[in-house]
Amino acid sequence: MPTIKIRENEPFEVALRRFKRACEKAGILSEIRRREFYEKPTTIRKREKASSIKRHTKKIARENGRIKNYNSSFRSISLNFKKKKFR
Repeated sequence: MPTIKIRENEPFEVALRRFKRACEKAGILSEIRRREFYEKPTTIRKREKASSIKRHTKKIARENGRIKNYNSSFRSISLNFKKKKFR
């Protein structure tokens, strides 16, 4: 559990903000959310393997130069299509 020392003449709100930031850095809330419900070991392994595959494919794509900016790549593709006129 993160601890903070309240400085002299420090407002409560500032100390609370520092405590919240320390808790966020320690990952307490994410750990609580993760442990809220039981997750089977096979589900944990499956989720971790899927995230590993996703990281690996992103790394390969980044090395090949396909993904520079994920959002802008979709915009440029959709804007380049032109309608053909049929006569």
